[in-house]
Amino acid sequence: IPAERSRTAAVAGADYWSSGRVRQFISRRLLRTVLVERNWVERTADPMQVMLNALDAGQSLIFFPEGTRNMTEQPLLRFRSGLYNLAVARPDVELVPCWIENMSRVLPKGALLPIPLLCRVVFGAPVALDEGEDRKDFLDRARQALLTLAPRKDGNSR
Repeated sequence: IPAERSRTAAVAGADYWSSGRVRQFISRRLLRTVLVERNWVERTADPMQVMLNALDAGQSLIFFPEGTRNMTEQPLLRFRSGLYNLAVARPDVELVPCWIENMSRVLPKGALLPIPLLCRVVFGAPVALDEGEDRKDFLDRARQALLTLAPRKDGNSR
């Protein structure tokens, strides 16, 4: 749906996508990325506020709760606290887990442009913060919800 696509933006690290004119052009003009500063010592804007501002402006965000590209053999790294903080700050926002299959081949680490390969996106049921649920339990539950969407080792869907 073109209308939905036009208001959807990925959240990405400003340290990577702001370095150099080409990356800035790609992230701002082509991908319409919401950039957050990950280095808490040098940041000039609170990453949570940047995401909340984007939500308030009507954007739908693609959020990677690991906080960085997973280059390990593990299917997922541990989730950072940003997802929990977002759920606390905006309990009305629907958090929908989605597994992007083949992502590391479509956009290899360090690549400027995606490689035109097929990928598949699998969506799960929304995850909401339960009343009184602590950060670790919520993040573990959200991580498990995402893992259930991952393809099995034999290549078939779950």
